Amino acid sequence: MKKNIWLGSVIVALMLSLASCGSHKDSMSYFDNIRDTGSGTLGDTEYGLRIVPDDELSISVTSVNPSATMVYNIPSSYSPVLDPNSGVTTYFPSGAPRTYQVSPKGDITFPVLGKIHVGGMTTEEIANMLYERISKDVDDPIITVQLVNFHINVLGEVNRPGVVPSSGERFSVLDAIARAGDLSQYAVRDNILLIRENNGVKEYHHLNLNDSKLFESPYFYLQQNDMLIVEPNDVRRSNARYNVNNAYKIQVTSAVISACSVIASLVIAVAIK
Repeated sequence: MKKNIWLGSVIVALMLSLASCGSHKDSMSYFDNIRDTGSGTLGDTEYGLRIVPDDELSISVTSVNPSATMVYNIPSSYSPVLDPNSGVTTYFPSGAPRTYQVSPKGDITFPVLGKIHVGGMTTEEIANMLYERISKDVDDPIITVQLVNFHINVLGEVNRPGVVPSSGERFSVLDAIARAGDLSQYAVRDNILLIRENNGVKEYHHLNLNDSKLFESPYFYLQQNDMLIVEPNDVRRSNARYNVNNAYKIQVTSAVISACSVIASLVIAVAIK
């Protein structure tokens, strides 16, 4: 009777243990809360990338009369053109316009217009501001403003961690993960850490890739210099601890063997004498 009770207790304990392991198994999929729905709509969030100090802007000004807007563009180089009749060499601007780095106070120095404040503005707002000021002297100018140093950092359990650049400004968490080669099989998908600097203060936020409400989050779209950190799951942590422990045991065993070898050599040497 006691043997049967003991055997039953062992079986129940094993079943509970297996159930516990299954309940803590990490999901390998994204957006589990809509996985079983046939179709639907996802939320959205407002987006507007704001210029901050140390950003690098590419600004070009053109019009139907290129000579009228030439003074607003600082070329990266000049190309010499020789006049065969007069023998005079004239240097004309060539290459892409130079970029403008935003100062710690949020300013740039622009040709003709001088110092202008762009901090806290979007590239579209900067283009509109320049249009209003330049159109006073040039008919129908075409202003193009681009952020050229937009990048983020992705670390942790992704297949290609590191710096992720972007040529566009509308760049989401999912874009960053895709550029980093997707999450690894050891990644925790419901607790992605986002670190963002805002007015000199570093903030952190947690993102859940298993919940479709992520599309409504104000942190779904990333800002320049954001950092995403993907933490490892329990399996990865256990493997890491196991490897460290094994390495330590190997080092200790190797040291003991070396010491024994030295002692044995000394004993043999003394015995021979």
